Amino acid sequence: MSHPYPHLFQPLDLGSTHLPNRIVMGSMHTLLEETDDGFNKTGAFFAERARNGVALMVTGGVGPNQQGRLADDEHTLEHPDQVPNHQLITKAVHDAGGKILMQILHPGRYGQHDKLVAPSAIRAPINKRVPRELASNEIEQTIEDFVNCSLLAQQAKYDGVEIMGSEGYLINQFLAPCTNKRSDQWGGSAENRMRLAIEIITRTRAAVGEDFILMYRISLLDLVEGGSSWADTVALAQALEKAGVTIFNSGIGWHESRIPTIAHSVPAAAWTWASGKLRREISIPIIATNRINTPEQGETVLANGDADMVSMARPFLADPAFVSKAQNNQADAINTCIGCNQACLDLIFRHQLCSCMVNPRACRETEIDLSPAAIPKKVAVVGGGPAGLSCALSAAERGHEVTLYEAADRLGGQFNMAAIIPGKSDYAHTVRYFSHQLEQLNVTLSLGAPVTAEELQQQHFDEIVIATGVTPRTPEIPGLDHPKVINYQQLLQQQPVLGKRIAIIGAGGIGMDVAEYLAAPAEPVDSTESLRSFMDYWGVDQNFSNPGALKEPTPMPEQRAIFLCQRQPGLPGKGVGLTTAWAHRLTLQKRGVQFLAEVEYLKIDDQGLTIRVDGQQQLLEVDHVVNCAGQESRNDLVNELAALRINCHTIGGAKDADKLNAVRAIREGSEVGLAL
Repeated sequence: MSHPYPHLFQPLDLGSTHLPNRIVMGSMHTLLEETDDGFNKTGAFFAERARNGVALMVTGGVGPNQQGRLADDEHTLEHPDQVPNHQLITKAVHDAGGKILMQILHPGRYGQHDKLVAPSAIRAPINKRVPRELASNEIEQTIEDFVNCSLLAQQAKYDGVEIMGSEGYLINQFLAPCTNKRSDQWGGSAENRMRLAIEIITRTRAAVGEDFILMYRISLLDLVEGGSSWADTVALAQALEKAGVTIFNSGIGWHESRIPTIAHSVPAAAWTWASGKLRREISIPIIATNRINTPEQGETVLANGDADMVSMARPFLADPAFVSKAQNNQADAINTCIGCNQACLDLIFRHQLCSCMVNPRACRETEIDLSPAAIPKKVAVVGGGPAGLSCALSAAERGHEVTLYEAADRLGGQFNMAAIIPGKSDYAHTVRYFSHQLEQLNVTLSLGAPVTAEELQQQHFDEIVIATGVTPRTPEIPGLDHPKVINYQQLLQQQPVLGKRIAIIGAGGIGMDVAEYLAAPAEPVDSTESLRSFMDYWGVDQNFSNPGALKEPTPMPEQRAIFLCQRQPGLPGKGVGLTTAWAHRLTLQKRGVQFLAEVEYLKIDDQGLTIRVDGQQQLLEVDHVVNCAGQESRNDLVNELAALRINCHTIGGAKDADKLNAVRAIREGSEVGLAL
């Protein structure tokens, strides 16, 4: 029987380095190195992925000098006395049978410190600080610092380095006309703007020899006004190949771009056409990246000839055994990354330790004990939403006898509603994963009817966990019982047909999702149409007619007149999805959704929703009103058990509905399940 992913598991030789498959674990900033005993923890993090068969891994960015730090407390590799720390990482990886590169990243004007420098003194839109323009002699020193950093990485036994030349960081800033306004040998013509990248690779190759992997992260699409042209990108790639690059990795978009590149709303493998286009211009391998989350997607990319390898970063937070499971044809057992960013990038940009919503153990490999329980217990978990699923799985993994009760006829809870939202279909992967794992671990499922306290008492459980979730909150608004009012659960579970004019009460995460659901056009008929629509609506020029690969966005069709209302001041979705909310808001704006803040709700009647904004009363003449005004805990069973003098654990929304999110729910479920 042939393997389902033959291209993924075809070996590849990079000079003297043999790779057993075509899967790269891309660079991620986890902040593990900055924690206590951070290098040992980082080694454990990478070693677990190496043991499970990843062909090649790349560390988070390391600065080549003090100006090249991402932030004041983030590390560099400049001196020999720093090498032993990095050897803790490389030894752990090599002992596990893996290979690892160290990424060298100089942020330039993206630096979050007071010494930031750039080719020109132009402030980045996403940074309050103005960079200082590098003098010519400082550029020469920066090149030598890249070389020195590479040599130290070689001494630390890394298998190579990745030079970060994309995403709008320093090297990319030199390449793009919009950020390089110099008139000396480092600016002006395309040849001069490429000089920094070429000199870094040329001198580094001469210093490290032929057997050391030099990966270069090339910006295929800057996605900013005044970015590089396609002709310049091809010329750069060909020059870097001659200078000694072993393999190219793909970079898509600058951090300041107006176009989302990795959020869950981005179609799967959306950018691989760009790596395929460059692949036809070069002779060395190229890696495709961004929104490749499943083995099926990776196999398709390689089979189509769009790359020689595929890079996945967040999928290895979600499941360190991704490769071994795919290799053993166990795709259903993969805990799939759903592209939410909530526990990884959202935390990193707040300078907090990275983790993963669907895998709370990510970046805590040395802290979370998965050993079998000394005394197996009989455990009941009530509620089959994210918290309950996580708890049941964690308890079963430790050897407890688990029964999971769910009043609905299927598992998933709130995630089943989330999966209906356009761009969030990947949430169904999480339900699939948990369901599969519970079946494999022989967890008993009781679906389709609520369990009572008396029934739980009769079963004589050693431990009971209540994860019954939440119910929509009912705000005190006259007329909220009017027939034209519906709450978000009724809308997403029953999916009734609503009118053309709709008001949404509440503009938090749920309100934003409901607005997306109601404003979205019909689903594309296939992935090709989905990709074309995404590129057109966001204004990506796949023909590269303009530098930066931008074009005028196609207007998004307006399906309904939607009013998204909130009591609080400020933007809708504030505090929800730090790295994705901006794209969510922009999508809604493109679809004509009207945002109303500091709203006082007066009444709902046959005419619509009457509100007061800025002291002015107005009537929103709407056909329906959707209540998204928060949630309340559903925990009556806790009180019923207490009346029977039965103790229980409470997790997720049942414990506390305030500011509830899936990150907290799944984490609490895992923690309680492991502690039983």
